[in-house]
Amino acid sequence: MRRDCLAMLSAAACPAAWAAPGCAAPWPLWHVFLRHFVQADGRVLDASTPQKHSSSEGQSYGMFFALVANDRERFDSLWRWTVNNLMGGQVQGRLPAWRWGLAPDGTWRVLDGNSASDADLWMAYALLEAARLWKAPAYECDARLLLAEIEKREVADVPGLGPMLLPGEAGFVHTGPDRWIFNPSYQPPPVLRRLEAASPAGPWGAVARNTATLYDAVTRPSGFAPDWASFTLDAAGQGSFGKHPEKGDVGSYDAIRTYLWAGVTPGSDALAKPMRAALRGQLRTTVADGFPPESVTVSTGVTQGRGPFGFSAAMLPMLRAAGAAEVLARQRQRAVDGLQQALLPQNVQQRQPPYYDIVLSLFGLGWLDGRYRFSRAGALVPASKTPCEAALSVR
Repeated sequence: MRRDCLAMLSAAACPAAWAAPGCAAPWPLWHVFLRHFVQADGRVLDASTPQKHSSSEGQSYGMFFALVANDRERFDSLWRWTVNNLMGGQVQGRLPAWRWGLAPDGTWRVLDGNSASDADLWMAYALLEAARLWKAPAYECDARLLLAEIEKREVADVPGLGPMLLPGEAGFVHTGPDRWIFNPSYQPPPVLRRLEAASPAGPWGAVARNTATLYDAVTRPSGFAPDWASFTLDAAGQGSFGKHPEKGDVGSYDAIRTYLWAGVTPGSDALAKPMRAALRGQLRTTVADGFPPESVTVSTGVTQGRGPFGFSAAMLPMLRAAGAAEVLARQRQRAVDGLQQALLPQNVQQRQPPYYDIVLSLFGLGWLDGRYRFSRAGALVPASKTPCEAALSVR
C-alpha cells in the first residue's frame, strides 16, 4: 500500500522547495532543544521521571519544530525513532504508543500502548507539511496512513454533537451514563484545518466546528479553559458538557495550550474570534496580574499560583492578537529571563532544563519572533514568508 501511494504521489506536481528561512541567524532555541532533549537516534528524552521516558507528544513537537527550523535530517531521525519504537516498526494499521521508557524489569520499551491523539494529529500534520515543503512524497504516504487510523480509532460520532476527537483510542468513552471525555487542548485549529484539506471527506471540518462549541461551553462562566471536560447524555438522550467526573474543572498545565492555539490561529479563520472571546478570563487575568495563573477553577474563576515562564511564552500570541503591547513585552521578557535562568550552566549540571517550559517557549516565542505562521487553511508559512522580529539569543 505504501509503495502504491509513493508511485501515485511521485507523479503529482510538487511545489517549489522550501526557501531558506528569512532570519539570517539559525533558530537558537531549536538548538537548545536539540542539545538538551534530542538524542542522536531521534529520541526526545524527558529525564525528569524515573523512567527517563519519551512520549509521542515529545516526538510530534520535535518533528514540528524541526520542520519550522528546516532541519530535515533531524526530522527524519525523529520520525524513524517514532516508527521503530512507538509503532512497532510500521506505519500502516498502527497508532503510536504514547509512552516509552525504562520498565521495572530494566528493559527499555513501550510503557503504555494507548495512543495520545494530540500527538498523532501533530505527527500527521508535520508529515503532510514536510511532504509539501520538502517535495518528499514518502512523508505524505505515511501521513495518510496515520490519518486513516486516527479517523477510524480516535474520532467518535457523539449523539447530539457530531464527530469529535477523543484524547486517545481507549478509555475515554463510558456508559451508565453515556459519557465522552475530551481534552480542549488537543485540537489546535490550524492543525484541524490542514487535516480537513488533506481529507475533505473526513471528519475534520465538523471536529473544528465542534471544538468551537466545546470551548464556548466549558469555559463558562469565567472565561478559562479546563484541562479536561465531559459530554454526557441524560435519560432523555439530551447531551450537555460538564466537568470531568474525577478531575473536575481545574485548568492548568494542559489548558495553557488552549490559549496558545487560540493565539496562533489566523484571524481570518472563523474559529479565531469566538475562541479568543471564550478564553477572555485568562487574558484579563494575565493583563491584570502581570502573569498567567498556574491553575484556575473554571466554575468560580478563582486562580492559584503563578504559572512558570513557559506559561508566559504560551500567552504571547494571544496577547499580540489582543493588542496588549505592554503586557506582551513583559511576558516576553519573563519568558526570556526564565529560559536564561533555566539554561545557566550550574542549573543544567543539576538537572535537565524544564521540558514543558522549553516546548511552550518554542511555540510562543517562535511564533512571536516570526519563525512560523499558519495560513487560513492551516498550511505552515515558512519563516522566509514572515517578518523576522528580534530573535531570542540563548545558548
